[in-house]
Amino acid sequence: MSDQLLFVAAAPFEAACRVDCLPEGHRASRLHGHSFLGEVRAALPKDWAPFPGAEVESLSRHLSQCVSVLDYSDLNKTIPTPTDENIARWIRRNLTVPGISVVGVQSTTHSGVDLDARDHAHVWRRYIFQSAHQLPNVPNGHKCGRMHGHGFEVILHADQDVGTRDLSIDYDHLDALWAPIHEELDHACLNDIPGLENPTSENISAWIWNRLKPILPELSWVTVYETGSCGAHFDGHHYRIWKELTLDSAVRLKHAPEGDKRRRIHGHTFTLRLHLHAPLDQVHGWTVDFGDVKAVFDPIFKQLDHQPLHKVMDDRDADVASIARYIKELVAMQLPQIDRIDLNSTRGCGVILHWGELGPALPI
Repeated sequence: MSDQLLFVAAAPFEAACRVDCLPEGHRASRLHGHSFLGEVRAALPKDWAPFPGAEVESLSRHLSQCVSVLDYSDLNKTIPTPTDENIARWIRRNLTVPGISVVGVQSTTHSGVDLDARDHAHVWRRYIFQSAHQLPNVPNGHKCGRMHGHGFEVILHADQDVGTRDLSIDYDHLDALWAPIHEELDHACLNDIPGLENPTSENISAWIWNRLKPILPELSWVTVYETGSCGAHFDGHHYRIWKELTLDSAVRLKHAPEGDKRRRIHGHTFTLRLHLHAPLDQVHGWTVDFGDVKAVFDPIFKQLDHQPLHKVMDDRDADVASIARYIKELVAMQLPQIDRIDLNSTRGCGVILHWGELGPALPI
């Protein structure tokens, strides 16, 4: 599969709302407020931005201008029924950007909706449980063979063709389905739970999937964060994992016009996510060991971190899309399981470069 490049941007806004379509007495039917985050993913035409390399900032600026109408407002005066789904529809209608594939609205740090071009609402909700585990089948000396613990995070993703309805799946419904699972997993040794004798992130995600899918047919992915920088997804058939790192690197954009500050040497703390797809190892219970991903990528990381990327990359420009493609060239032979690279220069703003299944979006 050839490279597919999506530019991504996010913009916050503060707003009050009340959602009248919910049952009487529902807390969200009262006037309340959120720190919302609007998000967009778009396949932008080649010459859309003012100059090559300016796509991310231009997309971010358009999104910020769009949601500024909603900032510090009563949403009901602009959007009569301001569910996350309807806010996403409003942004999609009012955002003058070509090639939009997904518009997302994150109403809290733990919940949101991504609305795609088919009017499918991908609802997600994040949960946390505190547990211990050890991996019994790892090689001798592997640190995960010792009993240890994590503040695990789980994201339930549910995909529904919402059509023109105001609301797809109520977050409270997901909460009710999750509650008995949380009771079983929280403050427990996962190895003692039937079916989790080898509690890798992949096996935990599959265990949760098997518990929920019969009662939540809209379930599309289960995501398990083992730490804040790595985790696994399962969709009933395929496993995916990711490893996240940060790069503190200098850049300059050589195509920026004279006098533009982006032409000067500047820098970012880039957020880099490497996504991998591989079959499950039936002995170890993982697809690829997170430690192996880190070890294989480490020499490449050292070429990029605390470096002037506009020099490291020779004659290429040092915009986010070019950096992502450069990383792909360096890592693809070393980690053939990789099929997606996310690279953000600021929070929620950057690119997704994929040459396999896109997989689920992760919250910002």
